[in-house]
Amino acid sequence: MDATASGASPSIPFHNIIDQSLSLVTPLQQSLQRCQRLCLGSSHPGDFPLATNPSIVLHVLTSCDLDPKDLAHLEVTCTFFRQPANFLPDFELSISELAALDLCQKRAVFKSMSIEERNCFKQRCGGSWKLALRYLQAGEACCRRENFQAIAGPGHSIAVTSSGAVYSFGSNSSGQLGHGTLEEESRPRIIKSLQGIRIIQAAVGAGRTMLISDAGRVYAFGKDSFGEAEYGGQGSKFVTKPQLVESLKGVYVVQAAIGNFFTAVLSREGKVYTFSWGKEAKLGHQTEPNDVEPHLLGDALENIPVVQIAAGYCYLLALACQPTGMSVYSVGCGLGGKLGHGSRTDERHPRLIEQFQALNLQPAVVAAGAWHAAVVGRDGRVCTWGWGRYGCLGHGNEECESVPKVVEALSRVKAVHVATGDYTTFVVSAEGDVYSFGCGESASLGHLREIDAQGNMHTNVLRPQLVTSLKSINEKVVQISLTNSIYWNAHTFALTESGKLYAFGASDKGQLGIELVDRPNERGIPELVDIDLS
Repeated sequence: MDATASGASPSIPFHNIIDQSLSLVTPLQQSLQRCQRLCLGSSHPGDFPLATNPSIVLHVLTSCDLDPKDLAHLEVTCTFFRQPANFLPDFELSISELAALDLCQKRAVFKSMSIEERNCFKQRCGGSWKLALRYLQAGEACCRRENFQAIAGPGHSIAVTSSGAVYSFGSNSSGQLGHGTLEEESRPRIIKSLQGIRIIQAAVGAGRTMLISDAGRVYAFGKDSFGEAEYGGQGSKFVTKPQLVESLKGVYVVQAAIGNFFTAVLSREGKVYTFSWGKEAKLGHQTEPNDVEPHLLGDALENIPVVQIAAGYCYLLALACQPTGMSVYSVGCGLGGKLGHGSRTDERHPRLIEQFQALNLQPAVVAAGAWHAAVVGRDGRVCTWGWGRYGCLGHGNEECESVPKVVEALSRVKAVHVATGDYTTFVVSAEGDVYSFGCGESASLGHLREIDAQGNMHTNVLRPQLVTSLKSINEKVVQISLTNSIYWNAHTFALTESGKLYAFGASDKGQLGIELVDRPNERGIPELVDIDLS
């Protein structure tokens, strides 16, 4: 929020600079000290030291990659930071606003905007470059945009390097690996047809893959349908190499999310478009299940920029960024209470989840599992809601929760990331520790278990437990991705700060990217995948 407009009181006291007495030093020392003070611009008591060269201040603010809140605090603290700086491209902008604009221009999604598009973008974010920067940073934090990442899909996997190269492996029955064949791959293999195209985001679904380039273009392959159910349904055409989605050429896309009956994409301006799943107006559109044209998801989100979308089995979550704070909207099927409104009814149009205001929690990251959802707040608290089967909500039972509820077992953990699967949940702390809970099938929780008297080693976990097998690798984990489908054996990826990828869980289709010898269908503890994403 623009602190100047808010009327907030200064959080950093400003002290005048007083010229102390020089009577006890030699004339030469007096001369040197006066020269030093003049170089710093303090010849007049009370002047800001660097006011004589504001370009240096601007350079420092831009180089430090400050948070928009810090820039706003500077404006409240001193008039120097909020008065017109008389610099291009806008002489009326303050030093803080110019610094925010410069930081925006470092982002690939911003560079290609025309002047008119930039101004529209600024107004949509709240009329301030600080708020525009806040929006861009929030999207990067949620989705690792323009950073290396790994996505565990239903039966196949996608990995994106920091340079934008893409590797795929696992099931390939629909050509979803993008190599031009229908053959499975048990080891990561680069998609050669994408050479020269930098990919910044990936999304996977059952039998399909979508990739987003740094130019905002969308490439899709696998099942030739945006809304086909995992089993049965229409469509038999397979696309085995990445193809440009023609209907999205007019939209600069920064993220995609694939559900079971629909696909959603997010534009750089924060607008949400959906394909298919409009029958009976379930997403506010009167469309057919195989509709390939994007439809704007308006209503409550029409004038609110969205920074992240998350697709569950039959519902969609949208993390919105407004000048007053962050909020979450949901739309779709309400079975199990997963829309978070206190009921199990469907929502035809996006609706604000009001419970976060009651909890005094500012959402920062949202995750949509098959039948349950989770949010991480800016203060590190974790909330879950929806169908609690197998303990996937982490509240110590298997009961449903129709509104977001704080996971009390994580009260001493400052979380920064959350990921949800079919009936599983993972939480990453600020220190890089990983906690998991929910369904223990396919060994996808990462906990070492002894085989019980019935020969079962897949124990469900009702409360968050530290994944000690990841703790032992002595690497800081920054991202978890896991299978979000009720029809496939689940697998999980743990991505470290240095770009190493660890995999565990089911590998019946080679989706772990590692060769298994002793247990050919699964891996109970994390194993390093032979790929460097950094």
